[in-house]
Amino acid sequence: MTQTLSRSFIRHVVFFSAKDPADVTRIREGLSMLAEIPHVRLFEVVENRRVDGISSEVDVVVYAEFEDAEAHAAYKAHPIYQASIDLVRPLRELRVAADF
Repeated sequence: MTQTLSRSFIRHVVFFSAKDPADVTRIREGLSMLAEIPHVRLFEVVENRRVDGISSEVDVVVYAEFEDAEAHAAYKAHPIYQASIDLVRPLRELRVAADF
């Protein structure tokens, strides 16, 4: 049975890998700052559990939900968003984002 998901809100998923495995905790902490931004409906930052034997590139995952495109844009315009980028960008290798 296929379930149709509601498209009334935006889901934002971002995958990160660390340049140095010793920095995974610092990356997670830097991304966790984003939870303080008030425009987010749901927010999670987790380390990859690596249960998939084929793919192991991803170290940290961000999952967020926003009521609409305006809330998503306000989130990205918030000063905490830039502060998180400033902390995480030098530590990360890969960043892949999807919004749906």
